[in-house]
Amino acid sequence: MSKRDLALDLFKSFKNTSIRKINKPAPSIQVGKPGDPELISGVLSNLIADRDWDSGLAEGNLFVHWKKIVGDEIAQHATPISILEGTLTIQSSSTAWATQLQLMSNDLLMMIQKDAAGVLVENIVFIGPHGPSWKKGIRTIRNARGPRDTYG
Repeated sequence: MSKRDLALDLFKSFKNTSIRKINKPAPSIQVGKPGDPELISGVLSNLIADRDWDSGLAEGNLFVHWKKIVGDEIAQHATPISILEGTLTIQSSSTAWATQLQLMSNDLLMMIQKDAAGVLVENIVFIGPHGPSWKKGIRTIRNARGPRDTYG
């Protein structure tokens, strides 16, 4: 997932506003007469393109259409957890499934890149099932008792 450059966005915004006069509205592409309603699909497509949300939507579609992309059998035993910096983390129902999926990771990666266009996945990490834990989130304090600290 690429990070947006705030300075570049501000520069583009400043550049666009400094070119046109303050009292003059920004030019817009009009298909019909001024004031005619626009299709919501066109407005959303323009918004997605302007904000560079293409890869984020593609990643969301990977999670939504997971069963269709990888097939029923794999989807029953493997669930995508996160995509972070090009690495897709998949949790399996057992360690045997995690091992089996690791062996076929190259095929699975090619399947994802082919069927989920726009997703920026370079690596796949498989994890097995986890037991219950007191840990909440990715950050913890060493040698602390966790949520039990407030009990007395």
